[in-house]
Amino acid sequence: MLAGKKIVLGVTGSIAAYKSAVLTRLLVKAGANVKVVMTPAAHDFITPLTLSTLSKSPALTEFVRDNSGQWNNHVDLGLWADAIIIAPASANTIAKVANGICDNLLLAVYLSARCPVYLAPAMDLDMLQHPATQHNLQRLTQFGNRIIDPGYGELASGLIGNGRMAEPEDIISFLEQNLTDKKKLTGKKVLVTAGPTYEAIDPVRFIGNHSSGKMGFAIAEELANQGAIVNLITGPTQQHTNHHGVNVKKVVSAQEMFDACNALFPTCDITVLAAAVADYRPAEVAAQKIKKKDENLSIALTKTQDIAASLGKLKHNGQVIVGFALETENELQNAIQKLEKKNFDLIVLNSLNDKGAGFGHDTNKIRIIDRSQNVSMFDLKDKKAVARDIVHAIIEKIHD
Repeated sequence: MLAGKKIVLGVTGSIAAYKSAVLTRLLVKAGANVKVVMTPAAHDFITPLTLSTLSKSPALTEFVRDNSGQWNNHVDLGLWADAIIIAPASANTIAKVANGICDNLLLAVYLSARCPVYLAPAMDLDMLQHPATQHNLQRLTQFGNRIIDPGYGELASGLIGNGRMAEPEDIISFLEQNLTDKKKLTGKKVLVTAGPTYEAIDPVRFIGNHSSGKMGFAIAEELANQGAIVNLITGPTQQHTNHHGVNVKKVVSAQEMFDACNALFPTCDITVLAAAVADYRPAEVAAQKIKKKDENLSIALTKTQDIAASLGKLKHNGQVIVGFALETENELQNAIQKLEKKNFDLIVLNSLNDKGAGFGHDTNKIRIIDRSQNVSMFDLKDKKAVARDIVHAIIEKIHD
């Protein structure tokens, strides 16, 4: 299934570089056209002669080929590749890739690439578990790179791993699955919000709502199943995901969610606003716990910043925003008004009048409305099935 695929194999300075010889042989055996690019440190562990013999192409390290001035064009290599696999990926190279450092040919090829990039970390376990390395791996997944972990196919968004480079056979299987699997949202950058927000009254109490976050998490995972690169911003919730395609950022307040959304939105292709964000917050937060004194307690509230309206104003051509409306009366009319006012492309309507729908349930019953006020109605389903319906509607929208 890799026959005819053009693969750049990056080899870095790690004791696991001996596995690169086996990986090169297996790639060639599978019919791939392989070009090896080595970092200078990789020469301490494996010779260019070995890799050039196995790949049937020169193993490259330097920008300049010889004294004649001929050079190895990193841009051409990056654009030539159908995929780049860096195996082994040392802690040093991972740090440089994560931060855009470009001091050797492999890094220049990476920065020129327009194809999927896969990295197979290989280092001492303590080095891998260090917060700096984990932070760099997390940054790489946010850029759309894929991190291959031995025995498991791919590291989850939690990103720990065991430090060993994945076996060449496992890497081949992973590449075959991913390079031939045509997913409808591959490469799309997506922002999803989920859960409630909590607005502090004092250090102990808060204003919140009953959102569980289940719907938002299910949507994020389904979008990732379709190949999207998903950043999920979630308020306080018991939900979690181990999906490798979902990067989770936890926030508490509406302001924190507003800031996180505005930071990510400009580079997103699709935004799904499934969070139940508080409309109001206390005007003042008490520094100490408020003691029970009087029969009545009044708390002045002020509006939170409207995330949906803010993003709707920033939206440019090609971006798709999906909003949610949870209604109890005049449901369709209110949803359409919200869609138009917030500049949504689609809005998902839930009604608390529908049994089994809304907060706290494993099921939901929705209607999806587009800009032309076309309404698609769906039966009561579990939230994972509802997520598939919503993602299908998004795919149809972007392919109109």
